[in-house]
Amino acid sequence: MSTFDVMKARSNFPSLNTGYIFADNAGGSQAIKGVVDRISDYLLNTNVQLGAGYSISVLSTKRALVEAPTEAAKFVNAISPDEIVFGGSSTMNLENLARGLEPGIQAGDEFIVAAEHEANIGPWRKLAARRGAVLKYWNATQTYPNNPFSVSLKIEDLLPLISSKTRIIAFAACSNVLGSIVPVRDIVQAARATAKEQGAVKVEICLDCVAFAPHRLIDVQYWDVDFCVLSFYKICGPHTSALYIRSSALMASVTSMTHHFLKMEHKSYKIQPGGPSYELIYGTTAVIPYLLSLTPSNTLAASFDAIAAYEQTLLEPLMTYLTAPAQVARGVRIVGEEKVDLSRVPTISFVVVGDKPMKSKDIAHIFDHKGGVGVRHGYFYAYSLIDGLSPKIDPGDGVVRISLVHYNTVQEVNRIIEILAEILGA
Repeated sequence: MSTFDVMKARSNFPSLNTGYIFADNAGGSQAIKGVVDRISDYLLNTNVQLGAGYSISVLSTKRALVEAPTEAAKFVNAISPDEIVFGGSSTMNLENLARGLEPGIQAGDEFIVAAEHEANIGPWRKLAARRGAVLKYWNATQTYPNNPFSVSLKIEDLLPLISSKTRIIAFAACSNVLGSIVPVRDIVQAARATAKEQGAVKVEICLDCVAFAPHRLIDVQYWDVDFCVLSFYKICGPHTSALYIRSSALMASVTSMTHHFLKMEHKSYKIQPGGPSYELIYGTTAVIPYLLSLTPSNTLAASFDAIAAYEQTLLEPLMTYLTAPAQVARGVRIVGEEKVDLSRVPTISFVVVGDKPMKSKDIAHIFDHKGGVGVRHGYFYAYSLIDGLSPKIDPGDGVVRISLVHYNTVQEVNRIIEILAEILGA
């Protein structure tokens, strides 16, 4: 395994030169200079209408409609760039997907959704209401007996929800609040086997990889999923999203949302009503070269292996501090699993309860007041997850979330711990 050079990685991010500690990366990472350069290059040199025959338009079209989907297809290991569609956000992409699937949904069909980020719940809830389908929730359940907030998704809680009427199963590869990675392939295999046993005719699986993509390698073919969404602004890129649609689902399940005279049944562009921000999607083509530069192996697998191993050095001291007996006695409770291993990313959420409770808002404010550290509180659009915790917490106040990525340093973690010690000792 390659040794990860964090300072080499940091040199690609001009914003890190300020010394500010970015610890809200699950909400959006910093952008590499290569992304900004490509956005600027597109706007300054190829900002013309696509599809024309003159040379600048030919180059612009190649950048936006060939290079960008080709790179995104590599990132998720899709078979073809035709399986990639871009949109302003993952929420928008999944809403468009639900609209594209709508004509094939029958009354009584069942959608199973994990109670996590609303982007992969809301579109299915609204689709169910429009078509008379039934929505079932796969809820995270308690893992450690001494911490009621130590919840995680478990396969054994999913399988009983599957019936002969199951049509859609939607969940996240990694929780943006809990920080836990689920075994996607195991879940998909078990779900498909159970659906077959129950006599389900057609089950399609929609995977949210927004919180997963910054930390681990995506492989839609190995996982056997039908749909997969990610946001490039979580992986050092611009604020745009890519949606993978398996070619078979593209042909058999998804109907077109584009103009009636555009014939593109075999391309995911069929659920892209109007053009995306072309300069932004061209900017995404800088992400893979950056990731490949992180190890000598020049493969995404090697880069993500190195990232995963390095990020454990960020996770370990922070988790150790927050779960130490003194902090537990103070009322600190991890929201999620209290472990340090490769099934977890360095996104740690917690609350302070007990005899001396503290509002999450107040804790986040102290970080901001001290200056130089960005930490956030709230429900992070995982409203169903936060609202379902027991004992109840106010979703408006939510949890404190410290979310780190591969450009953060151990020194930054130590500073965060210093501030936590001041807050919790007050």
